[in-house]
Amino acid sequence: MIVRRAVARQCAKACASLAATLLSGAALGQGVDDGVVVSATRSERKTFDVPVSVDAVGAEGLREGQPKVNLSESLGRVPGLVIQNRNNYAQDLQLSIRGFGARSTFGIRGVKLYADGIPSTMPDGSGQAANFDLYSAQRVEVMRGPFASLYGNSAGGVVQIFSEDGPRHPTASAEALLGSWGANRLGLKFGGTSDSINYTADWSRFHTDGWRAHSSVNRQQGNAKLRWQAGEDTRVTLVANTLEQPETQDPLGLTRAQLSADRRQADASAATFNTSKSVRQTQSGITVEHRVSAGNTLRASAFIGDRAVRQYLSVPLAAQAAATSSGGIVDLATAYGGGSLVYVHEGSLAGRPFNFSGGYEQEMMQQRRKGFLNNNGIIGALKRDEDDTVTSRNLFAQADWRFAERWAASAGLRNTRVAFNTRDFFIAGANGDDSGATKYTNTSPVAGMTFRVLPELNLYASAGRGFETPTFAELAYRTGAAGLNFALKPSRSSTAEVGIKGRIAEDHRVSLAYFDTSTRDEIVVDTNVGGRSTFKNASRTRRTGWEASWQAILPANFDALVAWTLLDARYVDAFTSGGLVQAGNKLPGVPASTLYGEVRWRHPGSGFSAALEARRNARVYVDDANSDAAESYVVVNLRAGFEQRGDRWRLAEYVRVDNAANRNYVGSVIVADGNRRFFEPALPRSVSFMLSGKREF
Repeated sequence: MIVRRAVARQCAKACASLAATLLSGAALGQGVDDGVVVSATRSERKTFDVPVSVDAVGAEGLREGQPKVNLSESLGRVPGLVIQNRNNYAQDLQLSIRGFGARSTFGIRGVKLYADGIPSTMPDGSGQAANFDLYSAQRVEVMRGPFASLYGNSAGGVVQIFSEDGPRHPTASAEALLGSWGANRLGLKFGGTSDSINYTADWSRFHTDGWRAHSSVNRQQGNAKLRWQAGEDTRVTLVANTLEQPETQDPLGLTRAQLSADRRQADASAATFNTSKSVRQTQSGITVEHRVSAGNTLRASAFIGDRAVRQYLSVPLAAQAAATSSGGIVDLATAYGGGSLVYVHEGSLAGRPFNFSGGYEQEMMQQRRKGFLNNNGIIGALKRDEDDTVTSRNLFAQADWRFAERWAASAGLRNTRVAFNTRDFFIAGANGDDSGATKYTNTSPVAGMTFRVLPELNLYASAGRGFETPTFAELAYRTGAAGLNFALKPSRSSTAEVGIKGRIAEDHRVSLAYFDTSTRDEIVVDTNVGGRSTFKNASRTRRTGWEASWQAILPANFDALVAWTLLDARYVDAFTSGGLVQAGNKLPGVPASTLYGEVRWRHPGSGFSAALEARRNARVYVDDANSDAAESYVVVNLRAGFEQRGDRWRLAEYVRVDNAANRNYVGSVIVADGNRRFFEPALPRSVSFMLSGKREF
């Protein structure tokens, strides 16, 4: 209670100051678009109207002058989110929201990912964003704070990508990219509308030799969306996407000494063990929306997918030979699917606007996990063989009521049950039967309030609880014994947030939020030796911080935006993890501050535009002991291009310069690496040329 009051006092002072600025800033108007989001309430709402920190990056921000290869290109403009391109396509992006997900050494966890309503996060909380198709994306939404917990397990935040609808008339598009280090990309897209059917589909291929040794990648992906207006009250949407990424090389991280000697090198073990990952994934889904009556809609969804992964690790042969070792090659065959039924009501209560959504969701993942010896890059004897199954069942409800002219309340509740089961088929000598089962349950309440000070100025407050189960990878081993680590508990968090959203003089949009999150039983690395990581629960952690954003249309054809985050994420209690971790140590992988700014200028009439992007990240600690850190950095990117339009065609040419000042910096860290190969260096100055065109028929 004392903490919550302190939060309220601190934010009240900041909000009062900002409110005074707004009130003295001339007339409030309707200039800057607030954007429409669905993440906060599962029905369309303006970001301005919800007591939630949520931002949407639209098609222009995702595409203009961007390679459209990685989410990290455009999501740096969202406060509270840290997303790093590791330049290691065998390990996916490094993504965290308010410190949640920062400890992940592979894939994305702690943050829920969705692609057109299909979870890209499995029920155990592990996810990946490689299948996010930016070529046909209409927008990406990023939600932070208490209301994210209404998405269930591991929802420290939510990132959703939505594919565009097809254009009114049949339209073909193509684009090509050429860049430094052999980078090239080709994309093709076709879409249109025919009577009651709207459709769009795209395919792209990306390749880079990689700046570092042993870091090349080939990626092909496709995405399709078909929407059928089956009747006046019924709409059916089909989506499907594919990803194929064979033999993607992994250069591994570098030690401090290696980083100083040669930033382009790969660790010697990368060549010895041919460290790499091959991925093949397909998934599809269907959503049926039916308007039962005025203001009442039922939405039913189902999805199915499969994902195959084979990954070669750099585990020393002596460690692989141990009886309980699972080898140095991971082979996963994963099938997943699920469905949901959601009811949405938009009406009134006591004569005031009232909205309600509630439903049931169920998800399942079945994984055939095998491990083999990695005999210097050659697959060897079987070392692991098991079936892993995880299911989740979820009930949720959320209501929003504008109970007075200037006041609105929001509240929600989600009950989640996550069950794990593993059947071990590799039982030999000292490697005993590791079969077992466990389950976790949780109920997460959230609530929020909005007060409209002026027509274009809102104050809000929200609070809620969330939880995060271990993933199967974190349950896989336990320190000093065989079998799964079912003693590992889920972490549970409580978050309070207060903020302000407003407009100034028609062309400026501002937001400011303060948050305080307390977590108990944070899941942390216990040991990381010989290719095997074990995990344990720390006692308590705390994350407090500020987020601010400013977006403006400026005179003389300029526009600008700024996103700033200040985050203090630390351990409250001391604990042991490969040594004593002191109370007050910072959480690894979490920069204390991030600042992103962008200024763009357009020449009216000629189709020319140019922009400058700048990003500053504070230093990032590499482990719980804070024994080393990647230093802070400032990086500047430039882009410029022309656009030509006709009645039925459009051409665009862009040049992009990343890291224009050619700074040497570490782009991301591998948290708690047992070999102290913590550092993944970022690319030096890189240039890319892009050409795109489309033709309407």
